[in-house]
Parts: sequence; C-alpha cells; structure tokens
Amino acid sequence: MLFNALTFWAFFALVALLTFSVPARLSRAVLVAASFAFYAAWNPMLVLLLGGCVLFNYATGLAIGRTVGQSARVLLTFTVSANLGLLGVFKYYGFFVGTLTGLLHMPPDSFALRIVLPVAISFYTFESIAYNVDVFHRRLIARTSLVDFALFISFFPHLVAGPIIRPAHFFPQLADRRLPTADDIAWGITQALKGLIKKTIFADNFAVIANIYFDTQVGRAGPLAAWIGVLAFSMQIYFDFSGYTDIARGCARLLGYDFPPNFERPYLAHDIAEFWRRWHISLSTWLRDYLYIPLGGNRHGTVRTYANLLITMGLGGLWHGASWNFVVWGLFHGVLLALHRAWRAWRGNPPAGGRIGRAASVACTFLLVTIGWVTFRAPDFATTLRVLADMFARPTQPSGAIPTAFITLLGTTLLWLLIDRDRRLQAWLAQPAGAWATLRIASATALALLAIELFARTDIVVPFIYFQF
Repeated sequence: MLFNALTFWAFFALVALLTFSVPARLSRAVLVAASFAFYAAWNPMLVLLLGGCVLFNYATGLAIGRTVGQSARVLLTFTVSANLGLLGVFKYYGFFVGTLTGLLHMPPDSFALRIVLPVAISFYTFESIAYNVDVFHRRLIARTSLVDFALFISFFPHLVAGPIIRPAHFFPQLADRRLPTADDIAWGITQALKGLIKKTIFADNFAVIANIYFDTQVGRAGPLAAWIGVLAFSMQIYFDFSGYTDIARGCARLLGYDFPPNFERPYLAHDIAEFWRRWHISLSTWLRDYLYIPLGGNRHGTVRTYANLLITMGLGGLWHGASWNFVVWGLFHGVLLALHRAWRAWRGNPPAGGRIGRAASVACTFLLVTIGWVTFRAPDFATTLRVLADMFARPTQPSGAIPTAFITLLGTTLLWLLIDRDRRLQAWLAQPAGAWATLRIASATALALLAIELFARTDIVVPFIYFQF
C-alpha cells in the first residue's frame, strides 16, 4: 500500500478506529497486527522474515540485558553479525557475487540465486542493531513485552522507509496510551497533507522530467538537457523522501505517537556538514553514533578522522543499494566532508560574509549535492560517466528551450520557500485549538485536496524512491 493511494487511507482510518475502540492493553496489539498486515500487502511470505527478525532480536536483547562483561560482548557480536548477515544475503548477495564473477571472468550467473529483496529490510535491521547495542551499553533496559518490541520494529508509518526510530525515543511513549489531542490532530493532518502535496504534485512531476532524460536522452543530449534532468531528480528525491517522512510523522501523531524530524530544509544548508545535519537525519545520526564514533570518530588524529569519514559514508552509500554507484555516491560525500573539515581546520570559522556570501555558500553546496545525485539515479557506473560527460560537455548545437513544466515547478518551489520560509503558515495551521481551529483545518484540507486533484500525476505510478532500500 502506497501512502498516496486511497487504499492506504481507508486502511489507516480502520486502524485508527480499532486502536481507539479497544481497551488500552489491546491497542498496541492491534497496531502490531495492522503493521504486519500492512507489510503482508507487499509480499505475504516476507511477513515470516519480519516476524523472525522481531523474535530473534527480542530474544537477544533479553539475553544481552541479563549478561555482563565478555559474555554480553560475545552475544552482541553474534547479534550484530546475524542482522548484518541477514541484510547481506537478501540485499547484497547478488552484488558481491556479481563483483566476484567479474573479477574472475566467470559467467555472471555462475552463482546466481533468485532472492527477492524484502521491502524495508535495511530499516528494520538497523533499528534492531541499535536496540541491541543500546541494551549492551545499558542505555536502555531490554523490553520484556514482545508486543512492545514488535511495535517498535514493525510500526507501519515508519516501517517501509523510515525515519529510523531510536528505541530510547520510542519506548518511553509506550508507558501510557496517549490519545491524540486536538493539537495533535491539527498537526498530524497538516503534516500528512503537506507530505501528500510534496509527493503527488512536486516529486511525481519532477520525476517525469528526470525520467525523460535518464531513460531516453543520456549520451545523446546536450548540457542543458542533462542539467535539467539532474536538477529535476535532485528536486524529485527531496520532495519524494521528505514527503514520505511528513506523511509518516503525521500518521504517527494521529495515532498518538511522535516521530522526530528527518529533514530540515537540507538544500538551504551552507556547507556539506550542515547538509548532512539536515538530510535524512535519522540515518546520518545513526551512522554517526553506531559507526563513525565506534570507529574512533575524530579522536585519533587527522588521518584517522578522514579515513573514518570515508568508511562511514562509503558504507552509508552501500546501505542505500547493492551497487558500486551507491558506494561511489557515499565516498563522494565522504570526500566532501573531509575537504570541508580540512578547510575549517585551515581557515577556522570564517565570517558569514553577508547575504551574498551566505547565498553563494548555499548555491555551492546545492550544486555539489546535485552532482552527487547522478550516481544515485544512474543505473550503472557507465551511465554515470555519460551523464557527467553530458553535463560538462561543450555545446555543439543550439540548446533548445527549457521545458515550461520545469520552469513552473521550480518557480512554485521558490515561491513556497518565500511564503513559508519561517514555517509561519504551517505553524498557523497547526496552532493550538481554538474557535477557528476546525475552520482552518477544514479549509486547508479542502484546498490541499483540490490542489492534488488539479495538479497531481494520476496517469502514472511513481513509487516512493526509498521503498527500494
């Protein structure tokens, strides 16, 4: 079920009705059952995999919580290895085997296995690892309730594409069932509507423009077409993923749960480090806390720090997909972060430089991030090189006109940034309940649905990009 489909919203309404109709002790069980039903809609057989992951990590968490010293460390190592092994078999087997057969000049299908990539496996394995690590470090008490733990892993608003929820943030919310207040309902509806608009109007329309270039024009078009295609994908992936997160956070709040923000206007970042503090925040902080810091972080000298950045971002790229393209994308950002760190070490913390200087730094950061998206979107490395060659080629013929749809979408995006630059409109819509609260929400809902009806792409189906991870 896609978040932008009517079937999902019928499902969500039924789940909300059941959740708040049953006694408090049963409401979490209802949500677990609903979450597994939601996952079964993708592939019923893969519910066994999700259930097995829940049972395994529930048991290991209890075992780690009951042991100390070297025994606990051995259990943690086994648990993390098992989770990574699960991820490796289902997501990376073909990648590693393909690389090996290529190096050995063997037929590509020499060790081929028909393995289906389970939806959301990257997300729920990372959450399982974080849970066991936190229990080991005594930052968290192992949950004795299987229902509570199953809800943490499988809760359907964040199951498929995040945000990656930290156990220390989620479990305290289970202490008492909290019915959504009028403010929660206003905020949740506003957030979900904003996400639907991002996905159906912006992301899907940008996707059409990006797909025209990447599917039909690579290697045969000039620089203008290449830049339009790449910029369109840069906007598509932001609106697509942040739109999903907005819907997930809105749905969770309507069910009485709070998810942390996952995007904070990353394309307005002044440097690459700030970009990663604003983009996919749940993943970037997970990589920092569970990979970069355990590797040593910046505590063992400059060379080790740069190596840790490259390792962390390279593995972060590989997390996104079983392809060398994703590894290169991660390493590209690792290099940018290392260069930024070196620059700051050399120049210190330079002054902002006024509005022009700040605008230039934002534009430079956005340009570098956009170039990096080429390896993310291209199906293979050869296509990546052809796209980059198109982008930086010397024009040999008239460039042609910029598509009107592209100009309109960019203009609308900039207009929205100006109108809501301080999120005043969103804050006004979600402000505490009052005499006009119902009218505000009803009017916003009607206008949002009208905009979706008029401008959404209903003639095509564009899956959420991060569903493949």
